[in-house]
Amino acid sequence: MNFNKKITVLAAVMGALTVIIGAFGAHGLKEIVSEKTITSFETGVRYQMFHVILLLIIGFSAFIDQKTQKWVSRFFVFGILLFSGSIYFIALKDIFLINTKIFIIATPIGGLLLIAGWLRLAYGIIVNK
Repeated sequence: MNFNKKITVLAAVMGALTVIIGAFGAHGLKEIVSEKTITSFETGVRYQMFHVILLLIIGFSAFIDQKTQKWVSRFFVFGILLFSGSIYFIALKDIFLINTKIFIIATPIGGLLLIAGWLRLAYGIIVNK
């Protein structure tokens, strides 16, 4: 079986982090922030986990060429960091007392990177012989 070890290990570690972040959001934030903030936080966790699972699939797929795997994983990792990461910081702004203006800009950029990853995956599949 041919698989990309770097991507699968990265996906596994990011999966564990996603569970930790999700558990923190579900249990640690209940008494601290509003229900609306928790819902926003959960959106970040959900998108992160979707893309981590896809990274795992891509890493194990022998049908997706290495160049496509590399580009898709880059788009997804940076997309997760910017999209989900910015949502986490925005949701926790009152706890950390931080200015979230930069994070508000990062969210749509992260979303565009996630979309680019999906489109790069589609392109890689189309041109794969």
